[in-house]
Parts: sequence; C-alpha cells; structure tokens
Amino acid sequence: MNMDFIILNIPIILFALTVHEYCHALVAHRLGDDTAMRLGRLTLNPLKHLDIFGTILMVLVGFGWAKPVPVDARNLSNPKRDMLYVAIAGPVSNLILALLAGLGLRYMIRGTVQEGFAGYNGVIFQLLTLTLLYNTALAVFNMLPLPPLDGSRVLFGLLPRRLEYPYRRIEPFGILILFVIFMFGHGIFNQVLWYPVSVITRNLAGINLIG
Repeated sequence: MNMDFIILNIPIILFALTVHEYCHALVAHRLGDDTAMRLGRLTLNPLKHLDIFGTILMVLVGFGWAKPVPVDARNLSNPKRDMLYVAIAGPVSNLILALLAGLGLRYMIRGTVQEGFAGYNGVIFQLLTLTLLYNTALAVFNMLPLPPLDGSRVLFGLLPRRLEYPYRRIEPFGILILFVIFMFGHGIFNQVLWYPVSVITRNLAGINLIG
C-alpha cells in the first residue's frame, strides 16, 4: 500500500463510514433513543465507529461497514417505522456526500466529454472522485436486504407483520451469506453492487468513473 493511496483513500473511507454511523445515531437520538449517545457513538470521531474487518474490506474492495450503532427500539414512539428511519439515515447521508462530490466534479469538468477525463489528475479532482465512488458504494452495499445491513432494517419496516418473522429467521446467517457471496459470487456482486454504483456515479458526475 503506497503513500499516495494512504493519503488519498484512507481519510475518505474513514469519513464516509463515520458520517454513516453518526447519522444512524443522530436520527435515533432525535426519535427518542439516547443509547448511542450514552455509549459515545453520537460523534464524528472515527475511532468510535470503526470495525476492523469492515474497514479493511472498504480499503481493499470498495465496500464495507463500521460498528453498528446500538438502538433500543423500546425507546422509540413507533418502533417499526422509526427503526426504518434510523436504518436509512446512514445510506442517505452517504448519497448526500456523493451528490456533493458529483456536483463538484461537474463544476470542474465544465461539460468536458469523457475523453477529457484523463487530463484531470489534480488532487482535488481525485479527492472528489474517490468521495463519490466510496460513498456511493457504501450506500448501495448497505441497502442490500441482508442482515445486518441497513437494507434489511428498511425491509423490516416495510414488510407486513406476517412476513416479518420468517425474514428475521435468516438474521443469524446474514454475515455468512455475505461472505459466501463475496467469495464465490463475484458475478452477482457485479450486478447488484457495481452496476448500480456505476449508474449512480455516472449520473451524478456526468462522466463514467468505473470501466
């Protein structure tokens, strides 16, 4: 891992993961649960949020996770609805960061066609590009409907109660399912992760950032 990679990539990854978890904690707090705040998770200090394995994956392959923010649904006025809001807050925060980075890239490019992309190698352009890519990948990955990812919490909030229990039964196996897909289903990941990431980043930046 060279120094340029560390200087440009690591801070952006840490910031994306930290904002993601902070927004989970913030929305939970606003909805009446102070569990995350009492445990020191309502903070933008990345050291409070990092999961070692999830961060390593984010560095190596572009997607990953931080330590889940603890939420006590008993403190929420409408647990089913409010847990959906808490869950979706993380991916939405990353999409907002991606949108801002995309607007910055559009401003720098100033309508230049894709063939001119190679000429933009300044540090600011690289930082905006990485911010767009990592935040989009983090949002899309976390919206996959597999426990413990945010997408499963959102789905819990949308499912009728008669379907909620059968779906929850796969929760203990969520990490194993993700690991199996990652190890043996690269084609699946290309379709469900990188394809939407490429579409979103292309539309936000106005240029193709993924070959």
